[in-house]
Amino acid sequence: MNLTSLIEAIHPAAILAPKSPEAAVAGLHYRSNEVVPGGVFFAIPGFAADGHDYIDDAVQRGAVAVVAQKPVSPGVPVLQVADSRLALAQAAAAYYDHPSEDLTVIGLTGTNGKTTVSYLLETILARAGLSVGVIGTVNYRYGDHTVPAARTTPESLDLQRILADMRQAGVTHVVMEVASHGLDLRRVDACWFDVAAFTNLTQDHLDFHGDMERYWTSKKSLFTRILNAGPKQHRSKAAINRDDDRGRGLCDEIADQRAVISFGRTNDNAIWPEIQRNDLGGLKALMHTPQGAFTMTSPLVGQHNLENIMTAIACGIALELPLAIIRDGIAATRAVPGRLEPIADPQGRFIYVDYAHTPDALANVLQALDVLRQRRIICVFGCGGDRDRRKRPLMGEIAGRLSDLAVVTSDNPRTEDPMAIIADALEGVRRTAPRVYTPDTLVNGCGERGHIVVPNRREAIRLAIEVAEAGDTVLIAGKGHETYQIIGRRHTAFDDREEARQALASDTIRPGKEGG
Repeated sequence: MNLTSLIEAIHPAAILAPKSPEAAVAGLHYRSNEVVPGGVFFAIPGFAADGHDYIDDAVQRGAVAVVAQKPVSPGVPVLQVADSRLALAQAAAAYYDHPSEDLTVIGLTGTNGKTTVSYLLETILARAGLSVGVIGTVNYRYGDHTVPAARTTPESLDLQRILADMRQAGVTHVVMEVASHGLDLRRVDACWFDVAAFTNLTQDHLDFHGDMERYWTSKKSLFTRILNAGPKQHRSKAAINRDDDRGRGLCDEIADQRAVISFGRTNDNAIWPEIQRNDLGGLKALMHTPQGAFTMTSPLVGQHNLENIMTAIACGIALELPLAIIRDGIAATRAVPGRLEPIADPQGRFIYVDYAHTPDALANVLQALDVLRQRRIICVFGCGGDRDRRKRPLMGEIAGRLSDLAVVTSDNPRTEDPMAIIADALEGVRRTAPRVYTPDTLVNGCGERGHIVVPNRREAIRLAIEVAEAGDTVLIAGKGHETYQIIGRRHTAFDDREEARQALASDTIRPGKEGG
């Protein structure tokens, strides 16, 4: 790439002198400290810092041009644009020779369920003999390559590089979780999707979006702005959950109804189930599709996972995969990391770790466990710091209402006071589980619905397991697959699954407590 081809890719509003359009471009960069001689620096206004403040540093490191939203004069060509993030996405796609055009790309958006659907689709596609790459919340993976995910949807430059690497490695199909941040920040612009799926919309990320309408506008843009643009627009498909109010409206809004594959509980959808089993052993249903019906079985549990499975089926139908392949892929998809992930306990307690960190996700998981419960449900949960405060009392109310003992603790407090976060959650907990327990009073059990505050998450997990008896269910909610806890600005090693296993290893049966 030279500056002339870069200019053609981003269509700048102005080109500020000095001009050297034939200069070779050695790389694209959005961090000044990564600029190499011959690179082009994209000055992006951020939340903590503004890239325009680092232009001089980028030029000193050898940048041959700068892409900026403001008129600047750093002594190299300046390509002035209205949106540096959009320009970066367009330039990155061109720099890596538009990898998404050569791949079959499936985009998953919605508040909850994206990760589980990505694992279902990965297994289905592999069963079809296809080479699959996944870009999601847990990691980015293909073949023997696995990289922990820094964010659900990578920055556009990183995304296009990953797609190019996948193409080079022989990947044919990519399953991508598309977060609302990634849509708002133009990370998936110039990435062309064959299928886009919508799971649901519930309260989350309002610290970023401000309100539900703007949150929905962001999610919807995958269908209204991106799916119907680019070289795949005339063949792309939309898989949409019509049980969700927003999804129902989105189905009606899409002009070409032939591109829509709806799914939901009722028979006015393209895909709908006749449920035959929903218990601790998993799910079984006769699934009706435009290609015929088949019997679906899955070890995944709960109504929310039935919705996730229907999302995957809709994507499989959109890709024209055989029903037998879809059926076998679903049956073969077992535990998803940090999504109702079981922790084995020889004493007969049912212990699960789940990523549920929104009101709706927490309610879905607790309701699923309620159907399966043998005795009490003990729920360990917290709320993230520097995030939407409005969901904290909602999560507290849900934990108190749907469990017998709510253990209120820290999640990722970040730069907030953990006790202030807990106080917000307690506003809801007290409405549904007002009885207050202490470690001393819990020695005699928790016969009445109530709650306890244990700010240290390790101690909270240990206490919940110690209190639980054979047949009880312990849900450790909020962090799921994460292997760290963010306190201040530091990431400290912490894995709920390992903490639960360590608590089990040191647990002893105290007098009056049943053995397994």
